[in-house]
Amino acid sequence: MRIAVGADHAGYRLKVAVAKHLADGGHEIIDLGTDSESSVDYPPFCAAVGRCVVEGRADLGVVMGGSGQGEQIAANKVHGVRAALCLDEFTARLARQHNDANVLSLGGRIVAEPFALTILDVFLTTDFEGGRHERRLAQIAAIEKEECQ
Repeated sequence: MRIAVGADHAGYRLKVAVAKHLADGGHEIIDLGTDSESSVDYPPFCAAVGRCVVEGRADLGVVMGGSGQGEQIAANKVHGVRAALCLDEFTARLARQHNDANVLSLGGRIVAEPFALTILDVFLTTDFEGGRHERRLAQIAAIEKEECQ
């Protein structure tokens, strides 16, 4: 699987761990920055990950920051992104099963690295259920289209 990753300075250490974990699992990593713990603004990195996913250059994306909140919001501004902030396995599973989330957001100051990797694994291995959820995703897409006109 091709996975785009991006983080700000607060998520940099977690990004390094996530990228290594993914590479060790045989995934192709598209690292969109940042490349250090020097202070940077997160929106451009999160938008880059979202665009990479929506354009089909990556199958899924992971954005990371201090809390993951702003990163999720920034990624969700990209038309077609469904980013989910997941702080446990349950939210990761539901994000994929019910919302067909295509970008995972993690908070490097909120979730310890080993647990973040567990959340990531659940996110990656959970499939979208479809069914009644397809109707809801279509409604979300319609709202997005209307707001982007």
